[in-house]
Amino acid sequence: MRSKPTKPESEKGDGIFTCQRCGDCCKGYGGTYVTDADIRRIAIYIGIETQIFSQRYCQKSGERQVLAQGNDGFCIFYQEGCSIHAVKPKMCRDWPYIPNLQVDLGNWQAMASMCPGINKHAPASAVRDRVYAVQSKIKS
Repeated sequence: MRSKPTKPESEKGDGIFTCQRCGDCCKGYGGTYVTDADIRRIAIYIGIETQIFSQRYCQKSGERQVLAQGNDGFCIFYQEGCSIHAVKPKMCRDWPYIPNLQVDLGNWQAMASMCPGINKHAPASAVRDRVYAVQSKIKS
């Protein structure tokens, strides 16, 4: 079983979601989509060319690239915590306030069943407002 890294003081919950640093969101569930901007940012961070990064650390999922997973099902960059946390992909930065919640808030309950940090009793209006605020400010 993976141990949980110490949670930084700067990472406080908002009453709707408090990251438990359990890594559950880093495992399986279809992979982590990466944008071209994500690939550039991570490649620079780890000191390799973007083409090499894509070949070494990405896989195709349909027409999009996803980060590869290790044999344990976790993202290739999850090693007792996110080794690229400072430059993590947009999909990870969005979690759990993903754009799909703007379409179907029912996904919040499904996500809560997989993520111990999600408050499944949070009022729908608070979740909707938080998703909107996060999606309005996050850029790829």
